[in-house]
Order: sequence, then structure tokens, then C-alpha cells
Amino acid sequence: MSLEKITAQIKAQGKKTPPVELWDPEYCGEMDLQIKANGDWFYASTIFKRPALVKLLASVIKKERDDYFLVTPVEKIKITVDDAPFVLTQWRWQDDKCEKMIVSTNLDDEFVLDAEHPLVVTKEGELYITVRRNLLAKVHRNVYYQWVDLAKEEVNENNMELVFYSA
Repeated sequence: MSLEKITAQIKAQGKKTPPVELWDPEYCGEMDLQIKANGDWFYASTIFKRPALVKLLASVIKKERDDYFLVTPVEKIKITVDDAPFVLTQWRWQDDKCEKMIVSTNLDDEFVLDAEHPLVVTKEGELYITVRRNLLAKVHRNVYYQWVDLAKEEVNENNMELVFYSA
């Protein structure tokens, strides 16, 4: 399976986010495509230098159990994701009331941190946010430290927690 063929199939779907959760095409094997933990994309050990191509391919990522795939209506190709397919790199308050936090990923996905896009803390203390479907963005260390500064101490069931609220 060539990267050019997959790209052509994705472009044929138009501009909206493709409904990959509805697609269940035939498995076509693996591709030497890797998303590093820092969010960099590599194909055949060469870094992608075209952000538009990365965004296009990211629109058709699907996760099944612990595996990641690029999916079109007719093909499903396994790829390697070191940690999470996205990295949360920025945040801001929607307005002066500081009630809704707008977050964005390394691929310019932007959304409100809310019940649909929850913050998940792992047992190891790593932070992730659901971007779409079951795809996560790892919270970048800079954002993590900004949130620690932002958070307020709160006592909860005899424990001290650092918290902030959004939506």
C-alpha cells in the first residue's frame, strides 16, 4: 500500500472529518508509518515535512483495542503509535469568566475541555485528553506545568488535590 494511494482516497472524502468509526474495510497489512511520542510523524524512517499531509492522514486514524490504523472506506492499514497520536500543546480560556478552557493539539484540533473531551490521569500520573472517538492527546509538559500553576488546592475525602474546572 502506497502513501500516495491512501492520500488520494482520503482527499476523495472531502473536507469534513471522515466517519472512520463507521468504516470496517478489509485489513491490508502494515505500513512503515510511525507517530513518535513527541507528535512527530515518520514514514520509512523519514520525518514528514508537510503539515497538511500529516493533518490529512490524522483525520483517518482509527484505534481498535491497542492498535492504530489508517482507514479508508476500502482499506485498513496498521501503523505504529509510540504513545498517543496527538499532543496537547496549547490552552486558553474562552473568555474572561474562565469557565471553559479551549485546548489545541499539535495538529490544530481545537475544542473545549469538557465531558466530551475529558482529561484522563493515568496511574503513572500522565495526562491525556480525548480528542475524538477513542483517540487521545498527551498533555505536553509545558501545558502540564502551566496547569499546575493554575490549579487550586482542594480537600477531597481527606486528600489534598490540585484542581481546575472547565465546562
